[in-house]
Amino acid sequence: MTRTYGFDTLQIHAGARPDPATGARQVPIYQTTAYVFRDADHAAALFNLQEVGYIYSRLTNPTVSALQERIATLEGGVGAVCCASGHAAQIMALFPLMAPGRNVVASTRLYGGTVQQFTNTIRKFGWSAKFVDFDDLAALEAAVDGDTRAIFCESIANPGGYITDLPAVAAVADRAGVPLLVDNTSASPYLCRPIEHGATLVIHSTTKYLTGNGTVTGGAIVDSGRFDWSASGKFPALSAPEPAYHGLKFHETFGPLAYTFHGIAIGLRDLGMTMNPQAAHYTLLGIETLSLRMQRHVENAVKVATWLENDPRVDYVTYAGLPSSPWHHRVATVCPKGAGALFTFAVKGGYQACVRLVDSLELFSHVANLGDTRSLIIHSASTTHRQLTPEQQRAAGAAPEVVRVSIGIEDADDLIADLDQALAKATA
Repeated sequence: MTRTYGFDTLQIHAGARPDPATGARQVPIYQTTAYVFRDADHAAALFNLQEVGYIYSRLTNPTVSALQERIATLEGGVGAVCCASGHAAQIMALFPLMAPGRNVVASTRLYGGTVQQFTNTIRKFGWSAKFVDFDDLAALEAAVDGDTRAIFCESIANPGGYITDLPAVAAVADRAGVPLLVDNTSASPYLCRPIEHGATLVIHSTTKYLTGNGTVTGGAIVDSGRFDWSASGKFPALSAPEPAYHGLKFHETFGPLAYTFHGIAIGLRDLGMTMNPQAAHYTLLGIETLSLRMQRHVENAVKVATWLENDPRVDYVTYAGLPSSPWHHRVATVCPKGAGALFTFAVKGGYQACVRLVDSLELFSHVANLGDTRSLIIHSASTTHRQLTPEQQRAAGAAPEVVRVSIGIEDADDLIADLDQALAKATA
């Protein structure tokens, strides 16, 4: 009988086996650039993709491979490709799908850096993005045209904590015959598994909750293995003969793992957005406690958000875990274990009050990060979303009068006390 293991077991054991050379129980850091081939035939088979193994650490590394297997297992995917950062993961994810003249339809509620990347940077590749409010499903469907190659959203949007109706968006993607890409960074696979709601690919900035300790950057793309890349002719990188491998067709050859193999054999080979083994090691260690941390993150976020909502110095709180949230009804379906720990709140007094609040906090760290064990705060309009227009800032949930908080795993009463004293100074 084959047992299906629970999440808490998989976050420790998936991808981790005793080292065959030494018996080491923890995954070693394989700090090497290259690997010795058994003979010339072995080398040729590896380079022809006829055998799976290690060639060069820009492509594959045993420590990174262990992390890829663990993340794919937790997300319910068939494979994963890890890379240097969350932003690298987004470009890597789109790379096999896009071509000059093609577009991606993206949610207006995205991290400001992603909006910037999709608005300006991808145009240098000849790609473009259309931004749509994903709560307007008719508008989303209308935005998809013959050149659309992907639909992109976040499960829990940064910074406002908005929860996307993933089943409804996935239905639109299915009707259009294009893959749905979901950035699951703010939720983690403990709170949300987008593949179960119809996502084709899941993207992570592993820098955040997966690592959880603010030590290293990284990214990951998880492949569901469920999309038919050959059905429409829209994805020749995966369905047509690949010149670099003597006409090999990735989907025909590798089936459900076509996208994963392409990500390594083409994406990492040519783009070089490689995750280093030490970063993979830190993230493997972080994932071992993911469920324990996420439970405390959510518990604290509920307490802090409830307190803020009832404080007269605060105009509103955007946390979907509050019954007053317009997205609260989606929590049970999309994020059944909780609405995460990322949200914004508006301070009475506007922009200047937000700045004074940030400068007055003692426990909260003022940093451009989220998902740390420590509680973090930032004024998005003047930092992470500064490059956006005022209209884009508001659409993304980063209006000038709000601050974003990432609630950590400290004592919730201490966090509330810190906010209380800082709000007193900010609104005096």
